Amino acid sequence: MYSAPMLTPLRAVPAPAADSPTLPHNLDAEAALLGAMMIDNRLAEDVQLKLRPEHFFEPVHGEIYGAILKLVDRAMLATPVTLRPMFADHPALSELGGPAYLAQLTEQSAALIAAKDFAAQIYDLALLRELVRVGREMVVSASDTSQDVNPHDQIQQAELALYKVAEEGEVSNSVKSFAQSATLAVQMAERAKQSGGHLSGITTGLNALNTKIGGLHRSDLIILAGRPAMGKTALATNIAFSAAERLMKDRADQIDKTSGAGVAFFSLEMSADQLATRILAEQARISSEDLRMGKINQAQFRDLVRASAALQDLPLYIDDTPGLTIAAMRSRARRLKRQKGVGLIVVDYLQLLQGSSRQSNDNRVNEISEITRGLKTLAKELNVPVIALSQLSRAVEQREDKRPQLADLRESGTIEQDADIVLFVYRDEYYHAQKKPEDGTEKFEKWMERGIAIRGRAEVIVAKQRHGSTGIVDLHFEAVHTRFSDLADDAHLPERDYE
Repeated sequence: MYSAPMLTPLRAVPAPAADSPTLPHNLDAEAALLGAMMIDNRLAEDVQLKLRPEHFFEPVHGEIYGAILKLVDRAMLATPVTLRPMFADHPALSELGGPAYLAQLTEQSAALIAAKDFAAQIYDLALLRELVRVGREMVVSASDTSQDVNPHDQIQQAELALYKVAEEGEVSNSVKSFAQSATLAVQMAERAKQSGGHLSGITTGLNALNTKIGGLHRSDLIILAGRPAMGKTALATNIAFSAAERLMKDRADQIDKTSGAGVAFFSLEMSADQLATRILAEQARISSEDLRMGKINQAQFRDLVRASAALQDLPLYIDDTPGLTIAAMRSRARRLKRQKGVGLIVVDYLQLLQGSSRQSNDNRVNEISEITRGLKTLAKELNVPVIALSQLSRAVEQREDKRPQLADLRESGTIEQDADIVLFVYRDEYYHAQKKPEDGTEKFEKWMERGIAIRGRAEVIVAKQRHGSTGIVDLHFEAVHTRFSDLADDAHLPERDYE
C-alpha cells in the first residue's frame, strides 16, 4: 500500500534555547506561502494588499517575498529559476543551501490550498510581534525612574504606539481626518475651476455631459444602461478613448494635472480586436462595418494606418476574457492599477459577470447584488471611477414613452442602490423608425418631418446623481461611426413631447 511521504518542515533559523522567550512566528507557514506563490504567481494579487516583506519573521523569507512581487509587477514569471540570479551570492541564503533552497520551497505543493490562510496568519503574527515590542518598551519606560517621572506622558506615548499597530490594518486606509478630506475637496474644486467651471473629475470627452455631472469622480460607481441598439457600448468606448487620449496628450505636453486617465476596459461581450476596430474606424472616419467587410479604398486604408500609428501609446488596456467572476475581475483590475496606473475602469457589461457561485439553484438577484457591491468596493479600494454597463428590462418596450426609468434596471434594485450615478442612453430615432405610417398620408408627412428633426439625436438621461441634479443631456450620434459628440451650438432641438 502506497503512503505519501511526510513533508519535512522547513526551518530558516535555528531553534531558540529552551530558557529564552520566543516571538510569535510560524516559519513553516512562511515557507509554504512562498512556495505556493512561486508555483502560482496569481496568489500575489491577493496577498500583497496587506502582507509586506517586513511581516515575515525570517528576513530571508521577506526578501524572497519582495523579489517575487518585483517580478510579478514586471509581468515576469517568478519561479526558483528566475529568482536564482537575485540570490546567487546571498550570504543568509547560502547558510540554508543557497539557491537550491528556492526549489525546496516549491516541493510542498499542497500549500496552494491554504495559501491565503498562511498569509493571514503571517500578517497576524507580525502584529502580535509588534505588540510584544510595544509592550516591552512600555515596561522599560515605566521602570526607568532615572528621569522625571510623568506617567501621563508615558500613557500617551503608549496609546500612540498602540494606535500605530492598529493602523497596520485597514483603519489607516479608510479613516481620514477632516483636514485630509477638506484638502481633497479643495483640490477637486480647484480642478473644476481650472477646467472652466464644469470638470472636477476625469473627462468623458463630451462637454455637455461633463457640465452635467462634473466628469467621472474617483471612487464612484457609474451605471450606464439602455436597451439594445441604443449605443451603450459606443458611448462607453467613446468615454474610455477620450479619457485615455487626454492622458496621452497631457503626458506628451508634460502636463501634470490632467483630466485624463489610463483605462482598463473589461469587455465580456466583444473581443479586443472588435473594440479596437471601433476606435480606429471612428478616428479614421471610416464606417466600422465597411472596415470589417473590407470595403475601403486605398486612401481610407492610409487614414486607418495613420490613426493606428497615432494611437500606439494610448493607455487603453482591453481584457476580453469571457465568463469572468467578479473576484477575478477585481484581481485583474488591481494588477492593472499597480502595473499600468489605470485611473478608470469600464465593464461591458454587468450581467455577463459571474458571482462567487454559479450553481443552478442560485438566486440571480442575489448574484447581481454581489456583483454591484463588488464593483462599488473596487471603485473605493482603487480610488477610481468604475463604469458598468447594464441591460434594461423589456418593460420599456411595453410603454408608449420608451425613455428608461430607474425601475427598468434589470434583475436587481441594488444596482440603483449601489450606484453613485445612473445614466440611460436613449435614441428616439430608433423607435421613430418603427412607427412608420402608410406612405402618402398626412401622418406620413409629419412622420417624415419628425424623422428629419431627430436624425442623429441622442439623449443621456441622468436618472440618479449623488453629487448633483438629474436631467437630460442632448448629444449627437453618428450611427455609421458609432460615435457620440456634442451638438453644434446652433442645433435646433425638437420638442420631446411630440405625437
